[in-house]
Amino acid sequence: MEGIESGSRQGKRVVVIGGGIAGSLAAKLLQFDADVTLIDPKEYFEITWASLRSMVEPKFAERTVIDHKSYLKQGRVVTSPAINITESDVMTEDGSVIGYDYLVIATGHNDLFPKTRQEKLSHYQAEYEKIKSSGSVLIVGGGPSGVELAAEIAVDFPEKKVTLVHKGPRLLEFVGQKAADKASDWLESKKVEVILNQSVDLSSASDGNKTYRTSGGETIHADCHFLCVGKPLSSQWLNGTVLKDSLDGKGRVMVDEYLRIRGRSNLFAIGDITNIPEMKQGYIAETHANVVVKNIKVMMSSGKKKKMSTYKPGPEMAIVSLGRKDSVAQFPFVTVVGCLPGLIKSKDLFVGKTRKARGLNPKLV
Repeated sequence: MEGIESGSRQGKRVVVIGGGIAGSLAAKLLQFDADVTLIDPKEYFEITWASLRSMVEPKFAERTVIDHKSYLKQGRVVTSPAINITESDVMTEDGSVIGYDYLVIATGHNDLFPKTRQEKLSHYQAEYEKIKSSGSVLIVGGGPSGVELAAEIAVDFPEKKVTLVHKGPRLLEFVGQKAADKASDWLESKKVEVILNQSVDLSSASDGNKTYRTSGGETIHADCHFLCVGKPLSSQWLNGTVLKDSLDGKGRVMVDEYLRIRGRSNLFAIGDITNIPEMKQGYIAETHANVVVKNIKVMMSSGKKKKMSTYKPGPEMAIVSLGRKDSVAQFPFVTVVGCLPGLIKSKDLFVGKTRKARGLNPKLV
């Protein structure tokens, strides 16, 4: 096994596992104060909430798929999945052993990602070609990804027949009924067919026959389909580590008000993997990262600077993009749909802002 030892900064070795929204920001913000190692199975960070725009406009991905080394100038990147954690080290699949003084777990959800940035950009080009060459598209899953993809296709390719099938009683079950109804009305105004309370047998369509069957006995013709359903948390691997008792019944990492893993003083968890009862969203994951970065800096200075920062969930807000100009937004006291909330998110999908937070030019690749 190859040991990766940090340089001169005694007691300041920080290992971040997971290079998504939360992990990338934590690593970036700590790189000049600590010896940072970022462990991620892929070579890049992706602004995930912008991925659906990239499927109808592949060039958009040039700004949303970012090599870790572009923003992590001082840190080390280990491109391999973490497979074990001991009291002092993290082991990765490629045989690396990385010692830590502070550990941040930000592994989010399980998904299959291409390893390199170029492979990911090619993937978006292929998805675009698939949509472009199809007369009809089936989308399975009515959460934010399914709704946003249906909207992107309906706006950019209005001539295509889009069908959205969701197994639940309404779309966007993570937000309130009002927001879900407004999104549904908007989709129907764009001629998207929405089918609720049904699932789709994707194996029912063979290569030659593009007709899919639903659990309700309906048949749907579609030239291509996209599966937009929730992915499981990437925490099962922790059952074989020193953190096996730190997961709750749903596989989430239990944290305290400082976002430390419960019962641990130097181990933190951030992003979707935590057991905090709140919406799991990108801007919230970034807030987690900021809190943990402050706390690790306080701990590295032996608490001389100031007290640790606590994290408290804020009021629940959500904005679901509906194509290039519109969106549906749920704020604490009002829910709105149309171009006004669209001004907040839909044009650039917070890409410039997210790039800027990582020290990158908001507009350029």
